[in-house]
Amino acid sequence: MTKKKLGITEKMFWSVINGVEQYVFSENFIISDLSDYDEIYADRIMSVRHYHALNDDEIEISGEKIAVEKTKHKIPLLLIPPLAATSMIFDLMPHRSIVRYFLALGYDVYLVDWGDVTADHTDLSLETYVLEWMPQIIESVKESSHSEEVSIFSYCMGGLIALMYLATSADQSVRNLITVASPVDMHQSGVAGRVLSAIYRPAQTISSILNVSLLDLPARYFHVPGWTSSLMFKLTNPMGSVINSFDKFLNLWDREYLKESLTMSKWFDDMVDYPGETIKGMAVHMMLNNKIASGKMKIGKSNAEFNTINCSILAFAGDTDNLVSASAAKKVLDIVSSEDKSFHVVPGGHAGVFAGSHASESTWKISGDWLASRSA
Repeated sequence: MTKKKLGITEKMFWSVINGVEQYVFSENFIISDLSDYDEIYADRIMSVRHYHALNDDEIEISGEKIAVEKTKHKIPLLLIPPLAATSMIFDLMPHRSIVRYFLALGYDVYLVDWGDVTADHTDLSLETYVLEWMPQIIESVKESSHSEEVSIFSYCMGGLIALMYLATSADQSVRNLITVASPVDMHQSGVAGRVLSAIYRPAQTISSILNVSLLDLPARYFHVPGWTSSLMFKLTNPMGSVINSFDKFLNLWDREYLKESLTMSKWFDDMVDYPGETIKGMAVHMMLNNKIASGKMKIGKSNAEFNTINCSILAFAGDTDNLVSASAAKKVLDIVSSEDKSFHVVPGGHAGVFAGSHASESTWKISGDWLASRSA
């Protein structure tokens, strides 16, 4: 359908109307999290969603019509978000929804919602996510789907949580794992990786001499507010943020444009706090000591042995990702024992590789095709 062309006076009028509404009722422009679901499990702030099957014969994803499969795949698909972003990123907009895309392909789709972390949850640790919640999540999906096996599609830190869970549990019920922009080798991730690699030895020496560790310090000192993650994300492309704000001003008259732009902005503006205990574990084990890349890691009292992982693995990296390099994401293939494993570099930055306007043509399509032959 072709948009009606508006004159300058009409554009100015609608710019004022939309500008006022955006200021007073900004939620009217947010079109994320619209897919229907049931909550099948919850523990404190964490919950698991089961999405309803689509009633449509076809849906539109990024301008392409996709027929809705009536035959369902045997193995359910569990979506795991990172800790800093809300679960809305998997159901971003009806035409840019990973949830709807995989539902259309005939998958039984589940999603982890890690919840709204605040300063009151600073005690949540890697042990909470990996050793406590992940087993509950997997069991709830298997029970709901009546399946003995599960596939996982994960993004960024979500992929690392999945890997740590498999490395500590030796859970053979996870048949397939997809990781998108997951920084397995943190010393290989751009400027931050070079800094971590450079300070690794000095940090070990100082810790040994002073007999002190970051792990000994109170967790409240390490709690990271969501706005900090938002700022760091935007600083990876500061000009992009400026241009996006300018584009919003120029297109204030276009309601549909505003809906998309403001929904995307919500992703980056409303990031979630990182719990202090989790940051401590990440900083020492994953960032400074780069333990996942080494293949062995201590999580609480459990040993994570990544060479015990033998499920099928598909990994992705973005060709313009400034946060997670291709070598950092590809490292997953080196630490696991899986024989069925592959890696793709696809177009996009850290957000674009996962849910950009062209992600459905690359990351999603490759994942859907790859899973289809492994979900019977």
